Amino acid sequence: MVTSVAACTADSGGGGASCVAQYTYQDTTYEDVGNVKFTPGKKLGVATEPPCEDTGDQGGGEEPAGVTGTAYEVEGISPEVAIAVGDTPETAKFFAVPSGSEFPPEVQKLIDGS
Repeated sequence: MVTSVAACTADSGGGGASCVAQYTYQDTTYEDVGNVKFTPGKKLGVATEPPCEDTGDQGGGEEPAGVTGTAYEVEGISPEVAIAVGDTPETAKFFAVPSGSEFPPEVQKLIDGS
């Protein structure tokens, strides 16, 4: 079972770090888009979820290894833009590469249609 842990990003508001669910597949980082209706395609390989580092290393230990899940194509969208990650295509969640503060047009179209 894939458990969605969060990876950190800097908080531009000066309040510290903020965790966002992310996965890395073939050196590309994808962010969780939320509830988006999509059709998963063929299996691509393994995606890794980086550990969340929002504790400021207060634990003094090493960060645990990232969680892995199966990456799937998203029908109609290049894997360079979006993937689905989960144990099966039916349970996979949608992740996309952000473009600045927005997502690419083909991803935004799915978001708007959900």
